[in-house]
Amino acid sequence: MAHSDSTAGSSYSVSRKSLGFDRLAKPIQRWIWSKGWNHLRDIQEQAIPALLDGRRDLIVSAATASGKTEAVFLPLLSTALEKPGGDGFDLVYIGPTKALINDQFERLEDLCATLELPVYPWHGDVLQSIKARARRHPGGVLLITPESLEALFVLRGLEIPALFSTTRAVVIDELHALLNNERGIHLRSLLTRLEIAANRTIRRVGLSATLGEMALVRQFLRPEAPSSVQLLESSSASRELQVQIRAYVEKHGLDNDESAAKKSVADHLFAHIRGANNLVFAESRQNVEFYADRLRQMSENVRIPNEFYPHHANLSRKSRVDLEQHLKSSNFVTAVCTSTLEIGIDIGDIACVAQIGPPHTVASLHQRLGRSGRRPGQAAVLRMYAIEGAVGLNSHPLDRLHLGLVRAIAMVELMIEGWSESPAPLALHLSTLTHQILSVVAQNCGASANQIFTTLCRKGPFQGVDTKLFLQLLSQMGSKDVNLIEQSSDGLLLLGKKGERIVNHYNFFAVFQTPQEYRIIAQGRQLGVIPVVMMMSEGMTIVFSGRRWRIKSIDNDAKVIHVGASVKGKPPIFGGSTGLIDDVVIQRMKQIFAGSNFPIYLDSCACGLLHDARTEFRKLGLDSSCQIQLGSQNVLLATWAGTVKTATLAIALRTCGYRATVYDGLLDVTRIRCMQKFLECLDQLGLPHGLDEDALLDSDLNLVTEKFHRYLNLDLLLKDALSSRFDAGALPELIQNLHH
Repeated sequence: MAHSDSTAGSSYSVSRKSLGFDRLAKPIQRWIWSKGWNHLRDIQEQAIPALLDGRRDLIVSAATASGKTEAVFLPLLSTALEKPGGDGFDLVYIGPTKALINDQFERLEDLCATLELPVYPWHGDVLQSIKARARRHPGGVLLITPESLEALFVLRGLEIPALFSTTRAVVIDELHALLNNERGIHLRSLLTRLEIAANRTIRRVGLSATLGEMALVRQFLRPEAPSSVQLLESSSASRELQVQIRAYVEKHGLDNDESAAKKSVADHLFAHIRGANNLVFAESRQNVEFYADRLRQMSENVRIPNEFYPHHANLSRKSRVDLEQHLKSSNFVTAVCTSTLEIGIDIGDIACVAQIGPPHTVASLHQRLGRSGRRPGQAAVLRMYAIEGAVGLNSHPLDRLHLGLVRAIAMVELMIEGWSESPAPLALHLSTLTHQILSVVAQNCGASANQIFTTLCRKGPFQGVDTKLFLQLLSQMGSKDVNLIEQSSDGLLLLGKKGERIVNHYNFFAVFQTPQEYRIIAQGRQLGVIPVVMMMSEGMTIVFSGRRWRIKSIDNDAKVIHVGASVKGKPPIFGGSTGLIDDVVIQRMKQIFAGSNFPIYLDSCACGLLHDARTEFRKLGLDSSCQIQLGSQNVLLATWAGTVKTATLAIALRTCGYRATVYDGLLDVTRIRCMQKFLECLDQLGLPHGLDEDALLDSDLNLVTEKFHRYLNLDLLLKDALSSRFDAGALPELIQNLHH
């Protein structure tokens, strides 16, 4: 919302040209006048008639701080005032975090008090007395997390129909953060179950700042009728964007605390962002602590108050909340953070967003930059820092491609163009389905297999699971060594002993486990931890802590990967990636390698490294070939595809006895004893169904990556992995392209 400088209660009012304003209920109009707002944002002018005139599901897409929340609540609350419902919650708002629920409660409390409508926050930290009052007198607005909604189904299943009998709409905030991941599928299942309990369709309204292909987003919001979902996008003029990418060259063999490049990054941050509110995204918790500590020490050394504080999930809730409040109330605070401040609560005006190393998605970059430049006339400022390894005569050719820097450039260009990743095609999500089966059984104090299948698969989001696979999953859950469910004499499915213990534990309500990280151990020494998002197996090579390592073994129960040093020569700093990079990003990287222009936002060091990377690109022959022989037993394959497809080929080659290191769009394949046999292996893998899935079953892939995977057998785990983290169907085209 845009606000005037006039005080509340003045005669200054919203322009009479605002047709949307005129259609709002009179009490809401008076509330807007009292706030001194001089106009409605364009997304609000669009949303008011859309929500007042029809019953269609709706997606509201606009930049951060563009007034999306008011765009949906003002008309929806108008309807609640003018057409009162019954004894149930009028509106349900679902936010992904407790902090966001608290923030929205503060924003809506004053408005709802004026309208004499209750507003109830509901999550794990809310007092039981408030929840009890909401259950006794449901009405107004319920603000709830997906996990707390799950708890309602499990603990108060019989009350669900009454509580939501008159709900007009469910508003889903930060929609992009829920697209087809565990929490998103979980939420879709809950929404389906909510409609089944209410015995009617409930309107769905999604809010998001960054979205990819809208057809897939519509399908996520209303799978059975995606074409009926209406899309509203802000037509406001884009903000001025100020971007710089600075590059630093790091010597190898230095520990984190000795890193000269990291110290130089801290020096630059200290010199250029003090005296304002900023966010510095340092990605890992280790880096967050390094930069926050370094910047604090620099402040102490020059005897000025410290402005730099860490923010990550391992810190206490009080520490995080205190810092968030400081960001709102102070003008001299910088949070050095992981992704914890990427979405959610309002933290006030941010002068600059700094990004150390490229994030794994352009959508994240959009969301992070959306925190900056929120005031009219204020530019959004992005400072990106790329740390690249020094190269020498013994360097691996891939070191010279400076993949981290090129990916950073690709992501900035795609962000400027307005592109962001689309939600992935639906996977089986067998871990989440296992969770939901237990939940439905608990909600109903027992349920038939047909009732569960209809609720979750036929009508719910698990439509990729057919009857045969569903019965296979039920059989596994009911097996003696698993004992999650059992069957009564009349055929009803009940919770087994282990199922009861799991469901009765407070940890059950969250379908995800976080963080899902593995410790990296070399010769008994812990090198650090990494999130494992792609499948790995013994013998594969990973890049970590500035070195290449060969995986010796993987312990999925202990979440440990044992490694040994691999490949002589100086290794890259950011050569590989632990995140899932999209095909489009990799294709843009290829275009940058093949190009000749130097973006104006690069500093001199970045320009020099880009020039060197392009020189190496041509020297290797990557401008004309996708297969480069680096040695008698070493081939570089340029897939120019994203992480999932490239990792799939790496694992497929592993089943043939080869080793492969996954980079951004590239595979470094070693242990090739006969080149002819290697080429024949590629050709075989490129045939339809050329991959031997039995070989995958016999391998030691880390298939246990989600919360309820540990209760599945190997066959179910592989089916789940093949539907999500593995793309065997892409191999024929991928390998065909390698021959060009």
